[in-house]
Order: sequence, then structure tokens, then C-alpha cells
Amino acid sequence: MKTNAARILDGLKIVYELREYKVDENDLSAQHVADKVGMPHAQVFKTLVASGDKTGVIMACIPGDAELDLKALAAASGNKKVEMVPLKEVQPLTGYIRGGVSPLGPKKRYPVFLDASAGKWPAIAVSAGIRGCQLVVAPDKLAQAINATLCQISRNC
Repeated sequence: MKTNAARILDGLKIVYELREYKVDENDLSAQHVADKVGMPHAQVFKTLVASGDKTGVIMACIPGDAELDLKALAAASGNKKVEMVPLKEVQPLTGYIRGGVSPLGPKKRYPVFLDASAGKWPAIAVSAGIRGCQLVVAPDKLAQAINATLCQISRNC
């Protein structure tokens, strides 16, 4: 199934793999998705939507087994303070629903911060923009496609 996120990669001639999985509405966690697509939890990245006091909306991609370090994200993004966007605002801002937020192709282009740990993998998975589908792509190619800033913005749970 082709999603807008996949079409963006096609347009940039970036090689990727689509991995589909059965969605469990009761467990949309990145760890569950990683298990479903047969990848380590640290290799499946979740995309979180936050807001900075200076920049407004920003996106952060971090490993599925980690927590977002809001102070590190604030420092990396030039903000004094960053907080998570309330769940009810995620879809109006991005066009994506929880469990299907992709750093590729949101309604509006936001700055994206990709956790530096992505670089230790030959490929990482991010949402393809819908629940039940992941894009597996080289982290440097993903960073290029979304103009991401690589930085240490996560901590282990």
C-alpha cells in the first residue's frame, strides 16, 4: 500500500521497504509495532509532536524503547521550553492520527529532530503515515528527505 510518505521517498528516489502489520487498537506502542514487524525496539522510531516556546510546533523521532528528553529537545531546537502537543491537536496539526504519525508529509512542514542513535543502524523504521504500515529506510536518507537535525534527544526508559 502506497502512502503519501512512501510517495515522497519515491519522488526523491530513496530506497525503502514497506512493512505492514495487523493493528491492535489497544496497543499502539512503538514496542508493539517493533514486535509485529520483527525489528528491535530501538530500531523502530516513533514520531512525537511537541511545541517550543520560540519555534512553535516541532517533531521528534526517537527509538521506540526510549523517552523523549524535553530539555535536550529544547536545547537542540533553540527553545527555552518544549512540551508535548495535546493528543487532540496532533491530527489537526499533522493530518496524522496517533499510531500513524510520520515525519514525512505532514500537513505543514515542521522542523524534525532525529535522535542521533538512528545512525547506529543500517536502516530504521518510521510510520508510513497510517496505522499498520512502517517505512524501513536508511537513517541518513530519511534525515535528508525530512531535512532533520540529528541530535541526542532521547533517554532510556
